[in-house]
Amino acid sequence: MINPAFRRVLCLSALSLSAYGQSALADTKPCRISSFPQEVRCGQIQRALDPAKPDGKKIDVHYVVLPSKDRNKLPDAVFLLAGGPGQSAVEAAGFGDAVLGKLNRRRDLVFVDQRGTGKSAPLRCTELEASEKILDKEGALKLTQACMQSLQKLPHGDLRFYSTSIAVQDLEAIRVAQNYSAVNLVGASYGTRVGLEYLRQFPQSVRRLVIDGVVPPDLNLLASDAKPALDGVFADCLKNTRCNAAYPDLAGTWKRLLSNTPRQFTFTNSRTLSTVSTKILSDDLIGMVFKALYSPTMTAALPYAITQAEKGKLDPLLSLSGSFNQAGPGGLTMGMHYSVWCSEAYAKPRAASASNDEFTARMGEMYDKVCANWPRADIPKEFFTTPVSKSPVLLLSGGIDPVTPTRNGEQMTKALGSKARHISVDNLGHGVLMYGCVRELVDKFLAAKSDDEALKVDASCVRQIPRPLVWLPPVSSNDSAATAEAKKAGE
Repeated sequence: MINPAFRRVLCLSALSLSAYGQSALADTKPCRISSFPQEVRCGQIQRALDPAKPDGKKIDVHYVVLPSKDRNKLPDAVFLLAGGPGQSAVEAAGFGDAVLGKLNRRRDLVFVDQRGTGKSAPLRCTELEASEKILDKEGALKLTQACMQSLQKLPHGDLRFYSTSIAVQDLEAIRVAQNYSAVNLVGASYGTRVGLEYLRQFPQSVRRLVIDGVVPPDLNLLASDAKPALDGVFADCLKNTRCNAAYPDLAGTWKRLLSNTPRQFTFTNSRTLSTVSTKILSDDLIGMVFKALYSPTMTAALPYAITQAEKGKLDPLLSLSGSFNQAGPGGLTMGMHYSVWCSEAYAKPRAASASNDEFTARMGEMYDKVCANWPRADIPKEFFTTPVSKSPVLLLSGGIDPVTPTRNGEQMTKALGSKARHISVDNLGHGVLMYGCVRELVDKFLAAKSDDEALKVDASCVRQIPRPLVWLPPVSSNDSAATAEAKKAGE
């Protein structure tokens, strides 16, 4: 229910609420979701599909609140901004609670399904998201085109109205409807772009912002640091006695693997446990390795997976890439994914890429084909700018992140100004929120009573770490002498 103490504030906000196209204030009710054993609160707010037509077609934007139980509850809730684009924040609520649970003692945690995801006018491409044709580019492209046509027949199927700029207006409407003061935002990956756009449009509504794996608003989403990240794996293996003994000439093995395609492979679909035999292209292998580079833990097993693939055994590389794990909770809503990506990556002419490597070429080719016909939102030119922030911003980066490298964080820190602080960890990949004491650091940053205190939070506990030791299979009687020696050296 609406707290009477806030009614005057709400009345003063009526004009801005009308501009957002909200027809009524939101409320929440007790509910249960799969991420939590305890009861939480669910809400929804009706929003105009097209913000320029507040009396036109409406959609419901759904959200979940983990309410604080403290008598002295604070009014600055914490919003988790999901990644993707295309991830459901409600489905990621368990992760959000693991990272931000300590703050829930005195603050509500809020998870909003961005329009196009979860239950918020979802743009699901069910056949594509669960397809067995993930290694068939032409088949995947046909499924994507068919999905686009199906989505356009839905009541909420005008795909031009799922941009980041419109989505943050939904967030602001929920903030006001729930009577929160300026809120704290925590965004990961694509969620960092959402947080930055919210900060640009509604600076007065942001108390603190944490962004992990920074996606600047002017970043070409088709850019990739995957090639440098993979070269780093090769270089590290070459200078590491243990790795080089087990996987000699790893860079050469990768080149031979690529050059020996197309190639017929037989492997197990880990989702259905069925045996698959199909022709694999070099682009397929590049895509698998790209996904494996996201995490240092998976990267540690990449030398083994590449070596096995060169021998004709593809299962390890498929497992590392999670190629058969797209369907179900945690997966991307692909219709929303393309609606955002095709609009924002193609809203202005793309500058020539500084790197013309195989990873960038593969990503560009697929998205060029999909986005050629996908309806695009009207992206305001201001979207690509970054005003100086009046609120403290904590930026986090992983030094071997293949998609949002450290330089992104450095660039945005300069643009945001004196109230931005950047922390990077050299040998972590995409996402550092769950690493070591970073959660404690984020807690202290968000809980600090003053801006100065927040920006001066002690980060000495965030220590630079080495790469994980390269993974070696258990020793068997069939091991080569070199492999056995490498394993011995690692004991």
